[in-house]
Amino acid sequence: MRLRDISPPGKHGPPVAMRVIAVASVGAIFLSALFTDPRPSFSQDGLLVVLAMLLMAVGLTLGLRRYEWWPGARFTGLCAIGVAVLIFAAVQPDSAGYVGVYFIVVLAGLRLDREAAAFVCLTTVAGLVLIFAFEDEAVGMIVGLLFSLAPWFFVMRLVRRLAATANELQESRTAHAESAALAERGRVARELHDVLAHSLSALALQLEGARLLAQSKGSDPEVVESLQRAHHLATTGLSEARQAISALRGDDLPAIEDLAAAFPGATFTVSGTPHEPTSEAKLALYRTAQEALTNVRRHSRAPDHVDIRLDFAPDGTTLTVQDHGEQAPAVNGGGYGLTGMRERAELLGGRLNAGPTNDGFRVELWLPV
Repeated sequence: MRLRDISPPGKHGPPVAMRVIAVASVGAIFLSALFTDPRPSFSQDGLLVVLAMLLMAVGLTLGLRRYEWWPGARFTGLCAIGVAVLIFAAVQPDSAGYVGVYFIVVLAGLRLDREAAAFVCLTTVAGLVLIFAFEDEAVGMIVGLLFSLAPWFFVMRLVRRLAATANELQESRTAHAESAALAERGRVARELHDVLAHSLSALALQLEGARLLAQSKGSDPEVVESLQRAHHLATTGLSEARQAISALRGDDLPAIEDLAAAFPGATFTVSGTPHEPTSEAKLALYRTAQEALTNVRRHSRAPDHVDIRLDFAPDGTTLTVQDHGEQAPAVNGGGYGLTGMRERAELLGGRLNAGPTNDGFRVELWLPV
């Protein structure tokens, strides 16, 4: 018999109406126990009423929680409610204590495994039937109790099954959407590879040939140098295009620590428990670090060192790039490429903060998990 709790059927819990009914039922149980003879006391039957009330309180605390405190806690709580119901039925039959059996049937049908639910429900109901029969209660009352409890149990099992079906349908839709997104990313990656990467590759070859030709013909050194810079830009663009294609296909990207290792005076630190981000998040982190370091190289005034930090938190990942120099850099309109970095962050539901500090410039990117 599996005593561990089954996950809740929905994300938002029961509707408000059911919560109101549950609160009213709990209030009725305890109020009736307080003002029905024999009343709670520390002598004879009153002591049993006190015990039943304590068991009911503990059982409801364990049974009504959305998530268990420990494996089997809900089953334990429902068993405690069952014992309390039987005590109320035997010692204080005129109170509303037996209403607790409905909590058992509803919660067991909704949150317990079939065998565990059957055990706690059948033992409690069987105990009630024996007590009512011993007290010469009318047969109609016993039959009415049975026929009022059975529908609740089977309806809760049906609700459980419908919720599981709905969850499977939602997972199927999510998987279909992810599959469609992967297919579209694959198509874009193929287009980039067939058009942009080939064009840049051909351009790099042509520029290298032009540089060698100009060098062999004794052309002006400035012309040769310009062709060499153009060839370098073409090869860099080709490398970045290939990285973008790899990111679209879900391949591994170069690590941020590689950027830090290649940048003079840069230090890279990681804090928190690392978790694997999505390929889009990896690309955003890498591009932001790359752009921030490029801006440091272009605009910062004599940076002493650059701090690159990657902080992993339960709700998201934060990348911070901050340079330290003799004085804050001069910030002009479009020199820092902040617009592209900010747009990339917003597309992923994150945010980007950037601005000067006392001794440099700071770029901070946060992306949700």
